[in-house]
Amino acid sequence: MDLQVLRSFRAVAEGVTVTEAAAEAHITQPALSRSLRRLENEVGAELFQRVGRVLRLTPAGRVFKEHVDTVLDAYDRGRRAVAEVVDPDTGVVSLAFLHTLGTWLVPRLVTGFRQRFPAVRFELHQADENGLAQHLLDATADLVITGKDPGLPLITWRRLLVEPLWLAVPARHRLAQRRRVRLAEVAAEQFVVLKPGYGLRSVTETLCRQAGFSPLVAFEGEEVETLRGLVAAGLGVSLIPASPDATAAPDTNPDLPVRYLSLTDVRATRDIGIAWPSSRPLPPAPHRFLTHALDTPTTTSPQ
Repeated sequence: MDLQVLRSFRAVAEGVTVTEAAAEAHITQPALSRSLRRLENEVGAELFQRVGRVLRLTPAGRVFKEHVDTVLDAYDRGRRAVAEVVDPDTGVVSLAFLHTLGTWLVPRLVTGFRQRFPAVRFELHQADENGLAQHLLDATADLVITGKDPGLPLITWRRLLVEPLWLAVPARHRLAQRRRVRLAEVAAEQFVVLKPGYGLRSVTETLCRQAGFSPLVAFEGEEVETLRGLVAAGLGVSLIPASPDATAAPDTNPDLPVRYLSLTDVRATRDIGIAWPSSRPLPPAPHRFLTHALDTPTTTSPQ
């Protein structure tokens, strides 16, 4: 059993054909098929079963793959750590973040960091709040930029900034000409919100409770831009960050398809922070990026 066979096993387990996996490994398809059969003999169980033209994992194969993933990930992290010790100005930062932060905060931090360390590469992942924590626990990301403290003992979190939230209403809404409103004034209206599991969804529900009501959910989405589009179409109101095309004071721009109103009866903000695993040391490049993120003055979004 060698690492290349394990990599080929994982590729086939994840849907790559044996022919494609063989090409990646620079061997012939019959040679890879023989290697996979030897792997099954060493493990002592059938790992694949053929379904039509496709190989599917058997129950034993699914169990084995979990451990193969752990072995390969640990080996890759070890190689990476050695490479960064040899040349600490290079390396890879694996960073996961909320979708909404990919339009401004993440580019800002990455750009500033690469001005100092241009040889460092980035692997970027987007996910919801629950998915971000899992990235750290599964060691598929070094750092995550998220909207709240995951509250898990294996994860350390530090606040980077407090982001303002606005009540977004359609341009023809009855409140569209106002600059400030109480959240309670839209208690009877339909809301467009993110799906459960997203931090902004729980923030919205909490703020509505503080204002004395539960939001009437009309539509659920997976990205803030989708919510913004639904609001612009007149399908509801939403609590979201201001859009990139808003000015420094979104409530003063009359030309937007969505009006952003500040709220007077609740503190409409959300925390944005960075998290990393408490149980393992960060490699040099991610550790430098963490220091950079914590030291970068970022008090609010560019809106």
